[in-house]
Amino acid sequence: MDLLNTLVDKGLRRELPTREEALAVLATSDDDLLEVVAAAGKVRRHWFGRRVKLNYLVNLKSGLCPEDCSYCSQRLGSKADILKYTWLKPEEASRAAAAGLAGGAKRVCLVASGRGPTDRDVDRVSETIKAIKDEHADVEVCACLGLLSDGQAERLRAAGADAYNHNLNTSEATYGDITTTHTYADRVDTVHKAHAAGLSACSGLIAGMGESDEDLVDVVFALRALDPDSVPVNFLIPFEGTPLAKEWNLTPQRCLRILAMVRFVCPDVEVRIAGGREVHLRTMQPLALHLANSIFLGDYLTSEGQAGKADLEMIADAGFEVEGADQVTLPEHRAAGGCRETASGGCHEGGVCGTGTGAASAPAASSATPAPSAHDPRPDLVAVRRRGAGTDLAPNA
Repeated sequence: MDLLNTLVDKGLRRELPTREEALAVLATSDDDLLEVVAAAGKVRRHWFGRRVKLNYLVNLKSGLCPEDCSYCSQRLGSKADILKYTWLKPEEASRAAAAGLAGGAKRVCLVASGRGPTDRDVDRVSETIKAIKDEHADVEVCACLGLLSDGQAERLRAAGADAYNHNLNTSEATYGDITTTHTYADRVDTVHKAHAAGLSACSGLIAGMGESDEDLVDVVFALRALDPDSVPVNFLIPFEGTPLAKEWNLTPQRCLRILAMVRFVCPDVEVRIAGGREVHLRTMQPLALHLANSIFLGDYLTSEGQAGKADLEMIADAGFEVEGADQVTLPEHRAAGGCRETASGGCHEGGVCGTGTGAASAPAASSATPAPSAHDPRPDLVAVRRRGAGTDLAPNA
């Protein structure tokens, strides 16, 4: 396919595809899907080999957010039956982080619900970063606390933070349909603040909220222009109790095409499969490793994820290897150019990178049960997190 040959050539040269080429990837048929994955896989392997970076989330403060993001289980007015708790103490957060690091994660993302941190909140997180790094000197720490005020990114950097996450989530044209309590421009400004402070910027998107192909291409091109070091790709989990609870728009094939498009547009960036992979990719998750070079390990912020052991087995069975703590994630030209090699993928509203949820593996269907159609709701795949940070139960990392 001429389109794919062109995109591979451009990806190896870090050349931006045209909008028409990006849209054409999303428009490919299921019959061509393996060719699309194989082509984007060439670009992924060129820049990242067969390494998979593991990331681990610690939800420092859960629920009760004043923002109204429609996708989020922690939003203002959410009726989702999630865990709600105030700030974890530094030692509690450090213990939670240790579970993920023991499972092979090299980066911890510290996330807190809310519009943005107060100066006291920055002090709390700074103490938590110190507690984690005192125990694990080489760990990469990303903060994800919402909209930043002037000087806060610099304070986090001085405290030892390596990265800051704040997602664009969707296109500028449709942002007001998803959130009204802050603007798309507010999010862009926070990413700029992180960059300016010397933090590795991480910013991504959520697919499956009813957006068009044009919206997806718009947000990914906007991310390319922002030049974050990592781009988390989230797949909306329609969490009961949120306005988007009925939006079951994704198929595994659609998710793979979206990941391929992101890889072609952002060829040398850490592309992370974030919230929703268990729900929407399901048994196709191993194919997604040919497109993305980074995933989360274990549970998410307000929902359960696939067991950490299953993730490690999946990576090995698919012929990939877990990236070691002594390996640099980003290609040399990005790391050497001032980009740090870490970034993370939480979101301040809750969930992973704005999805508000994660998912647990569903039990196998009985042979007498008809297979669900591609777009049928699958509430059986969504499980609220009841373990790990903020509870007395061990996480599944």
